[in-house]
Amino acid sequence: MASAANFAAFVYHELPEVNWAGFHLLTPSGDLLLGPFAGRPACARLPAGRGVCGAASRSEIVVPLVVSGTMVGVFDCDSPRIARFSREDHEGLERLVRAFSEAVGPPLMPAR
Repeated sequence: MASAANFAAFVYHELPEVNWAGFHLLTPSGDLLLGPFAGRPACARLPAGRGVCGAASRSEIVVPLVVSGTMVGVFDCDSPRIARFSREDHEGLERLVRAFSEAVGPPLMPAR
């Protein structure tokens, strides 16, 4: 979790025009539980298929977090500016999240 908190803080501080960056971890019921993040307080639990992470808005990127071949959550990055993120931003965040998940491995998976 400490590595996830540092990852979120890194993205939050290094990408311009970002006002939230963090993890939501998948629970057995399919809900997303708030994980380590940087930014303003956020909803602690997002019901399956609901909330902004369920349908990314025009000012947000949501990247699947896959650990050892299993989706365990998402990495979410928000901006106050509509259309802030480009395809290049999305591809870059996908590469960063993939490198992070390969480095941390299964311990990031939420308790069942």
